Amino acid sequence: MMAEDTTIDVANEFNRWPAGRFRRDGRYSGERFREELLVPALKKQGTVTIEMDGAAGYGPSFLEEAFGGLIRKEGFGKNVLSRLNIETNRNNRKMLIREAIQNAIPEAVGN
Repeated sequence: MMAEDTTIDVANEFNRWPAGRFRRDGRYSGERFREELLVPALKKQGTVTIEMDGAAGYGPSFLEEAFGGLIRKEGFGKNVLSRLNIETNRNNRKMLIREAIQNAIPEAVGN
């Protein structure tokens, strides 16, 4: 399969008010974002650019489920970070995503 770069504009392709961890928490949860947009884009093997500006904000539970869930539930490895290009004017979002992924890596537990 050839690598194909993908861009996901969260506000325009998902929702301006993403919230919640699980689908039961609402229609625009981190779980739904991961399963319906993020995983299919990552399966294409290219770089995935995520445009995060334009949304009202992101709770830690949304970010942890969407990005940490890539490791815990979808079987991606720590190299998934190298395939994600997070576009945002808020550096704390990049940090929270990086932490969510790193904290989900089993060997990181206890370090």
